[in-house]
Formats: sequence, structure tokens, C-alpha cells
Amino acid sequence: MSALLVPLSAPEAADVARFGPKGANLARLGHGGLPTPGGYCLSADAYRLQIKALGLEESARGAFAADDGATARRCALNMKIGLMDEPITPEILEPLLKVWNEIKAKHGLPIVVRSSALVEDRFGSSFAGQFESFLDLEDETDFQTAIRACWAAMWSTRALRYMATHDLDPADTAMALIIQPLIPALAAGGGLSQTVEGGMLINATWGLGSSIAQGEVTPDRYLLSREAVLTETAIGPKYHAVGCMHRKFVAPKKSDTPKRCLNDAQVARLGGMLRRAEEIMGLPVEIEWAMTDGDDGDGIKMLQARPLHVGTQEKVPDEIWRNHPRLRGQPAGVGWGTGRARVVNCECELAHVAPGDVLITKAAGPAMARILTNVSAVVTELGGSTSHLASLARERGIPMVLGVADATTTIPDGAQVAVDGVAGIVRWMV
Repeated sequence: MSALLVPLSAPEAADVARFGPKGANLARLGHGGLPTPGGYCLSADAYRLQIKALGLEESARGAFAADDGATARRCALNMKIGLMDEPITPEILEPLLKVWNEIKAKHGLPIVVRSSALVEDRFGSSFAGQFESFLDLEDETDFQTAIRACWAAMWSTRALRYMATHDLDPADTAMALIIQPLIPALAAGGGLSQTVEGGMLINATWGLGSSIAQGEVTPDRYLLSREAVLTETAIGPKYHAVGCMHRKFVAPKKSDTPKRCLNDAQVARLGGMLRRAEEIMGLPVEIEWAMTDGDDGDGIKMLQARPLHVGTQEKVPDEIWRNHPRLRGQPAGVGWGTGRARVVNCECELAHVAPGDVLITKAAGPAMARILTNVSAVVTELGGSTSHLASLARERGIPMVLGVADATTTIPDGAQVAVDGVAGIVRWMV
């Protein structure tokens, strides 16, 4: 096998400088005894080799170093077009196709390609949802396209904006990749190994976890003690599910009674895995997981672990707001913020959001990360505490409450709003 591709089970896969924090952390979880889907890491050197082969080094330097905006935009566009449209150099493609054939033959499942940039999943710069992942790849041509698209995502507008706010130059970093068999999940979600109250939290939904990451559903919320004892359960409606070809999901109807995705044994199993992931990483962590089958949780696989920003319980001026209406939701876990409510039903309305406003919207995916630099708080009707945008809000210390049913129709546009991102309470003045 080429030195550019290393099995996640290999000791060298934990090398952050070669395979990025996401890939290295996943390798460390597996080395520490936690179940993962396995697979391979494609080194960041492959990305550098592709850029060199395409003669794109000058464009890479010009994206942030150019003196005028037009030149910078043209350089970034050259990077995206070159990486997306040009074929993968044979030195990289040959071992990639060997891995493709090996995983298909061994597992008989679709393949996943995920970003593992050298700058993502670090404390203070998670890049949650800012790059690309491709699931359910069945065709070799689609596989190659996914590789190129993940490389090109380094130069997407939203990634470049995020890098600019963190004083990062894309020319100084590189994109490694993770290549794995897809887990045909019955249920999936995320978890936080520490909450402000001192416990742990697990989110879950039916099917693949992308619906949680993108803020498309209000997931189940399970609170646990540090000893992995279940202390509270809130069942989310989950009227949307994403499945792979091996599991055809039919989203529940709004008339259906919501059901738990996880039983007590599965929750306890995940709680123990959260604690173990924290021990391996040496700090509080946020995880992503997927479960195939197994009433006792034996079918659970760890997909990702990143450093977790843990907020503090702030003293809030609740006496000012106590007699005002309130709604509850799932807290992102940081802060208290107030401001004018700005109800947004379409991304085209984001231009009306002024500095210090509280954004009230139906669903907020990671593509809306740019709004976090402009608001005092965020409230969404869908989503959960482990969505990508919730991760970015914790990173920036922005109060956020998700899964607040009917927020856009109940909270008046222009009203003064208070958002408790720790308790998960939204109040407004009438």
C-alpha cells in the first residue's frame, strides 16, 4: 500500500500532521479499544501532491495574499475549478482504487469519504460542517468525484470565511481524507461528555446522523450522570430520516406518537463510550456515533470525536424576565444573550439581521455559520445540542437554543428576547 494511504488501525494513523485531527482522533479511539467502522486515511501529502501536479501553488498563495479582492477571488476560483475538474494524478489514484476495491470486497457496503483537514477538529477551530463529507458512494466514478470535491471544499466560500475569522491561510494547510465503509445505521447521533451541570448528553435520531448534523430534525435528548446512569429523557419528533440503500426509512408522520431511538441499555453503552473517549482524548469531547443493531448497544460505532467547549452556568437577570412568556428547547450549552428578535424564514432574509439581533429561524445548518459573527443569540425550531451549528455556537460563545417548536410563529419579529443557552429557555417581552 502507498505511504499516502494508511489503515486507521495502523499506529501511524494517529499522526495529526499527516492525517488531520479528525482522522488521527478516530484512529486513537480505535487504538484505545472503542469500535469504529475502520477504513483508511489519505494523507495531506496527497492533497499537496495534487496541487503541485496541477500547477496550482501560485493560485493557493494568491487567495489570501493578493492585494485586491478580485484577484483573491479569482485565485480561490482557480483552486476550486482545478481540484474539482482535473483528474487525480496516477500516483494517488492507483492506491485509492485499491482501497476502493478492498473495502467493497470486504464489507459489501457503500463507501464514505470525509474531510480531515489539518485545521479542523481542533480546540477553538472545529470547522464543524464547513467542509464536505460524501455518504453512500456505490460508483467508482462518484468515489473519485468525492475525493476531488473534498479537496476543493478547502476553497469554498464558507470555509474561506471561517478561516479568515481565525487568522488561517488556506495555503498554509492541507486536506487529508477518511475513507470508510458506510454504517447502515438504524439510529445515529452525537454526544457531549460533559454538560454545564456536570453530566453527559446524547442526541439520537432514526437513520444516518447527517439529519442531526445539518439541523434538520429535533432529535431525542438523553441526559446521563457521569456514571452513565440515565437521568432524563426527552423524545424528539424526528419527522425526517436519512437512510442508505440498505435501510429504507420512512419518516414518521406528525400524527404518529414519537418513539425513543435508544433503550436504556443502549444509552448506558453510549455513556460508557463517551467516558472512554474523554479518557483517550484527555479532555471533554463531542462525538458522533451510529448504531446498526444490538439491544445492548453492541452495534454502536464511533465515527468522530472533537474537543468540546464547555460553558459555565452564568448568573442571569431572570427577575427581569420571569413574568414574560417562555419556550423551551435544547440548549447549545453556553451563555445568556438578549436582543431584538429577527424572524428569518429564508436565507435571503439574513441581510435584514443587524448586529446584536437574536436570530429566530426554522432550521440553521452549518452553512449559516457566518451569521454567528453578527448576532447575540440564535433560536431554531429544529436541531439539537450536537448539531454542527451548535458546535460552532459553543466555539464562539454564542447562546443558542434549538428544537424550540413554533418559535418563528410564536415570538414576534422585533420583540426584545432573552436566550439562555445553558438552560434552554427563550423569553420575550410583550
